[in-house]
Amino acid sequence: MDHVLIALLVVAAALLSLVAAGHALLYKRDSRSALVWTSLNLSLPLVGPFLYWCLGINRISRRAKSWHERGRWLKRAEIFPLSDQSSREVQLPDCAAHLSGLLLLSNRIVANSMLEGNRIVALVGGEEAYPAMLAAIRRARETINLSSYIFDAEGVGAEFVEYLLEAAGRGVEVRVIIDALGEKYSRVSPRKAFHNSPVRLERYLPLRNGAYINLRNHRKLLIVDGREAFTGGMNIRSCHLQTVTSTADSVCDVHFSVSGPVVADLQRTFLGDWYFVSGEKLENPRFFPVLEAAGNGLACCVADGPDREFRKIEQIIMGALSCAKEQVCIMTPYFIPDREMISALITAALRGVDVRVVLPGCNNLPFVHWASRSMLWELLAYGIRVFYQPPPFVHTKLLLVDNIWSLVGSANLDPRSLRLNFELNLSVFDAELSATIGRHFERAYENSHEVTFGEVEGYSIPVKLRDNFARLFSPYL
Repeated sequence: MDHVLIALLVVAAALLSLVAAGHALLYKRDSRSALVWTSLNLSLPLVGPFLYWCLGINRISRRAKSWHERGRWLKRAEIFPLSDQSSREVQLPDCAAHLSGLLLLSNRIVANSMLEGNRIVALVGGEEAYPAMLAAIRRARETINLSSYIFDAEGVGAEFVEYLLEAAGRGVEVRVIIDALGEKYSRVSPRKAFHNSPVRLERYLPLRNGAYINLRNHRKLLIVDGREAFTGGMNIRSCHLQTVTSTADSVCDVHFSVSGPVVADLQRTFLGDWYFVSGEKLENPRFFPVLEAAGNGLACCVADGPDREFRKIEQIIMGALSCAKEQVCIMTPYFIPDREMISALITAALRGVDVRVVLPGCNNLPFVHWASRSMLWELLAYGIRVFYQPPPFVHTKLLLVDNIWSLVGSANLDPRSLRLNFELNLSVFDAELSATIGRHFERAYENSHEVTFGEVEGYSIPVKLRDNFARLFSPYL
């Protein structure tokens, strides 16, 4: 009898290994990944399939797409009728003519159109961003829609709570979305601050419904009366105020004030998220007033997430790298590019493009810093310049191409932003904004340490082993 049970266990383990290996062959598009998982499944019975079940199967996109198919998200056109300008073709300025392929790519993979007549203003640090946002809240007459990954309701967050409560008290409809995982970073939760108040607060994917480490809403949005908006990478936390926070605890970032027709697409993004978290479809026309031209910028709202058919932000970045002629400037706190993006960066450099990457010299996530550093030698070997900014920690996310096109918003250059979470960026053709961002980069270069190839090669063996070990987990960081 024991022999029969052993034989059955062996057969079951063999079948499990074969099924897991077959699944890897069918669904792993990267041949290297398929080879590794197939080999593990066949050579390590039970252990291989267990590891594949835990780490190898991409449940993120599948779960997000199933929500989409079940109607938990609204399509863009279902939120509110589109304006006439959405179907109008735009003309790039002469200095951006060589980026026409990037515009074509955007039109094909992004539901929102590139819109004319926008003004996007960079707000450096909480000292510039928060007063502008609070002033907009005080001007509100009808609606305030706020979404933030982290909203700490003490310090400057307490000011936001006060202003939002005051707005709700004078009859403004106030809606707030906070991410349920991001809420854990708050010392004082806004849920307590808004309890029993007219402010409507909803949490994105409450953890009681499942331990969703991924699929987080990383977007930062404030839309007031459907006419003015703020977006970027800045959460609502006092650490973004360097004048009142120590260097060790403060965080540098850049946020953006947005006015013009693209505000309507930012509003659609918020209302789509609101429908997901609350089930309430908001169709009142006051969310979408007529928006006159406010500037000369061409802008497109790029809302991305694992539910989408295309990895829009990643593909737009790849398209920009392929179109660039003179210079590519990247600033990001978390830099873990995949092989395809590393190849695109190197190819741009080999074409003669001046490629520069600005990273924080001291990262708040050491494991990510180690994984990132293990990739630098290859970039440096092909002439890409890398800079480390000194403390305080720089959380800024900027991409500037040829001093005319920029990508700004919430997405980092890592797998979590590009594949696992919900992000929001603006693709912008605007000489004025590009000049501002260009000056920001120049100041960063002046204050940063430029990393050399010899420096990276000179790291000790234990440091290299640690960094390369961290890189093994880069798809999950």
